[in-house]
Amino acid sequence: MKKVLLVILVFLVSCAAPKKCCGQDNIKDIFKFSTFYAAVNGGTSISDVETYSITDGLGVETIQTPYDYNLTLGIRKIARFGYENRANTFYDGTESNYSDAATLGKKTGTEFLFQVDYRRQEGVEYLDQHHFIRYVANNWTVKTEYLKDGFADIEYFETSQRYRYNIGKLDLNIGAVQRLSEPYGYDPLASWKLDNGNIHYTYLALQEGYNVDVYHEMYYNPDGDVVAYSSDVWEQIVIPEVLANYTEKKRNELNNRLQHSLVVGLDYYYYNKNFWIHTWANLMPYHYNDKNEFSYHNYIDGQWLDYSGGLIFGQKINKRLGVFAEGKYNKYWNREWYDFKMGVNYIIR
Repeated sequence: MKKVLLVILVFLVSCAAPKKCCGQDNIKDIFKFSTFYAAVNGGTSISDVETYSITDGLGVETIQTPYDYNLTLGIRKIARFGYENRANTFYDGTESNYSDAATLGKKTGTEFLFQVDYRRQEGVEYLDQHHFIRYVANNWTVKTEYLKDGFADIEYFETSQRYRYNIGKLDLNIGAVQRLSEPYGYDPLASWKLDNGNIHYTYLALQEGYNVDVYHEMYYNPDGDVVAYSSDVWEQIVIPEVLANYTEKKRNELNNRLQHSLVVGLDYYYYNKNFWIHTWANLMPYHYNDKNEFSYHNYIDGQWLDYSGGLIFGQKINKRLGVFAEGKYNKYWNREWYDFKMGVNYIIR
């Protein structure tokens, strides 16, 4: 995160100088027509759940889930495509701007997005961030991006440099991508696995500071507190937590990995008031192997395909009937995250 903030600071400071930034725009042009926004959304979460026990007579416990909320802060300067809804007067943090993921913008020049979402959903808190600076020229484009999706559990910093070749409304591109992320594919539990696929979970727990009184069948956490009075509770409740904490700890001990990749892509955009389609796709078929111990090449035995894409489609079939479909899909290091929506509108007259 410090590196991301440093990149943002360098960008803003460099553009604040009374000269042209990125070889073209001065500070006034950079932020002209940009929008700063802050919004809070909230609502009721899932209903409370009552649990029953008969350990010391009948007992009832109500598990309450706090309300959901979403706090959004951001600044953006991205030209609207023809199909984007202009009816919304304000940004409220609930928009699904699928076109933000497109390789190219509607216009050449500098565009940017810096957005942070802090939210709670069904009692679980997430921090999502999406920042990028993109410069599009007639024959090339460069982009710097940081993405953190807490719900999908994906985080990376990416830069790309691409050559563009235009064929009418179709734009083809090829170039290089550099991605900085945790060593995805690394399994901290691999060294604990037996030949039959099981895990020495009790030995692992002992290593992490837990203690077991086999004679009295009592199980203690590293602080000396009793956490289980039976092997069933130990195996079904405590051990899963031990494994989760151990896995998170070992992953956090590792440094981020820098991955260099080849990328090829396309971007197609067509719009009129009754029909529009915007689609883009990116494929990374080759990744440089630096022979590092935690290189993703070691976990999949060779090369792999990373790809992403999106589609925005709409058609007004007649004055009453219209259909639409929008969505985006990403798969990096065998981790998938996506969202979509589609539907039909019919006006009754």
